[in-house]
Amino acid sequence: MNNHLIAPSILAADFANLQRDIELINSSEADWIHVDIMDGVFVPNISFGFPVMKAVKKHAKKPLDVHLMIVEPDRYLKEFADAGASGITVHYEVCPNLHRTVQYIKELGCRASVALNPHTPVALLEDIIADLDQVLIMSVNPGFGGQKFIEHTYKKLKDIKELSNKHNPKLFIEVDGGVDEYNIIKLVEAGANVLVAGNSVFSAADPSAAIAYLKNPGKPKL
Repeated sequence: MNNHLIAPSILAADFANLQRDIELINSSEADWIHVDIMDGVFVPNISFGFPVMKAVKKHAKKPLDVHLMIVEPDRYLKEFADAGASGITVHYEVCPNLHRTVQYIKELGCRASVALNPHTPVALLEDIIADLDQVLIMSVNPGFGGQKFIEHTYKKLKDIKELSNKHNPKLFIEVDGGVDEYNIIKLVEAGANVLVAGNSVFSAADPSAAIAYLKNPGKPKL
């Protein structure tokens, strides 16, 4: 059961030792590096911008999965692509011209992804899902790591999987928030094939082993 991808979130990394933690991800079984960008407007927190993103890119050997929790993301898409994003996620809630935003991300050569907050219904993506490379289902309210997982996420994953099967079978279905060793099997069974993990990786005694277990859940831990 390891057809899914694991994307450790560097929001939970040690920023005083960021190079070390990125190199840890490089040498682990992780597939992507998840980069959370927050502006203090769309979400009640500020993370980091282009200088840190470029520093991450300098050391990263895995694709950068960039999640923009910001208002007016269109203004910055090219800069994030230039800074090394391989995939860019924008939020449905802040994109009045979502189709145009998605097309622009693709024109920049990046994987185009749309995120839904916990209260935003999956059905709103029906008219655009065929144009997307990825959908990100937030399983916590965006803004802070370490929050409690919202149980309704399982139903949303099943709903997006149904839409995907009908309109876009190759869709990456990503889930972000509260992912850990206890719910990963259920999340994959519900339809997720990309799992973002922050605290459950970086607060572990052995982050590499934590990633390996998330990649191969159900295997005995060494």
